[in-house]
Amino acid sequence: MLPIKKKMRALVVGLGRSGTSVTKLLSKKGVHVTITDERNKTDLKDYLDQLEGCDYDSELGKHVLKTFTEQDFIVVSPGVPLDIKPLQQAAKSGIPIVSEIEVAAQFIQEPIIAVTGTNGKTTTSHLIAEMIRAGGKTAFLGGNVGTPLSEYVLQREKCDFVVCEVSSFQLESCHDFKPHMAVFLNIAPDHLDRHGTFENYLAAKLRLKNKMTEEDYIITNVRDSKLMSALSGVGAKMMYFTTDALSKVPVHYQEKFQGGYYENAALQLVSQRWKEHSFPLQGTLLRGLHNRENQLAAMLVSKLAGISNEAIQKVLIQFKPLAHRMEFVAKKNQVFFYNDSKGTNVASLMRSLESFREPVILIAGGKDKGEDYTPLAGRVQRHAKNL
Repeated sequence: MLPIKKKMRALVVGLGRSGTSVTKLLSKKGVHVTITDERNKTDLKDYLDQLEGCDYDSELGKHVLKTFTEQDFIVVSPGVPLDIKPLQQAAKSGIPIVSEIEVAAQFIQEPIIAVTGTNGKTTTSHLIAEMIRAGGKTAFLGGNVGTPLSEYVLQREKCDFVVCEVSSFQLESCHDFKPHMAVFLNIAPDHLDRHGTFENYLAAKLRLKNKMTEEDYIITNVRDSKLMSALSGVGAKMMYFTTDALSKVPVHYQEKFQGGYYENAALQLVSQRWKEHSFPLQGTLLRGLHNRENQLAAMLVSKLAGISNEAIQKVLIQFKPLAHRMEFVAKKNQVFFYNDSKGTNVASLMRSLESFREPVILIAGGKDKGEDYTPLAGRVQRHAKNL
């Protein structure tokens, strides 16, 4: 990624939330911006209204191949696949193609905490931000969670930490994005309709670590063998979490284990950096082992951020499930209703089913993303009363 300077030419492909925000940012930095989107002016009215006062050109209703090859760099929105013909031609011409988060990060001096994984990203990102705030510090929460990272650069007030949820769609066009802390929650097949293979999907996620050094921290799930293998030899300091007892952690990780585990209904902190500490979870509103992993990751990040045990404990108990994520909806005639509509892959559904000891009536459906559904068969039979 070239350093962004005045009078450079940039093409923003896709005018969604991130495209709109990065256009505002680049325009403010003196970059000559052209917007391209296959949708027309009427469809994009709400976004175009937000760009009032910005200096930009636009090509709407279609992509013009020539425009793609006349830029200093191209910013591609997450919803735009990289295999469309104009982007492929630009890549062949040697034009850098980057994501909005990489552009924004170039102007951020504060520590960035990046959270990725197949499942649990949004909950963990919110937990981290809430713990930092409960500890008396300030945190911006953005990225894939809804607010583009460019909005942080545009706002006047700065924060102590920038918490950024990052997806594979954002990371596949990142080259120099460098967080101070990176959370790798888990990895399982997802978005294969976009990435083609699990290996491509994993490779996109792993771009998050490429520029990290020994001054940085990676927090990851020691139970996830694919992640552990992929992260071996990384330059950053490693911290681990697991929902297994410490005695069940693979022997070659036990001696150097720095992080947290779940035992006796509490999160257990084990590290040479801090005194051992237990965070009881009686009364927590988050169900399931997958949420224990989310809580463990958030706890470790927050400790690295200098947050007190008391503030962490408060959030662990008071944090409410986010909308569509194992969200309690209602109770009627002794039946509990939960909305888990954000569980859009096989791994997520399996973990959600495991969260219930009670018989489950499962209502499932949605878009096929190219996954193998075979692993669901036995799990659904064990946990679901009816379909």
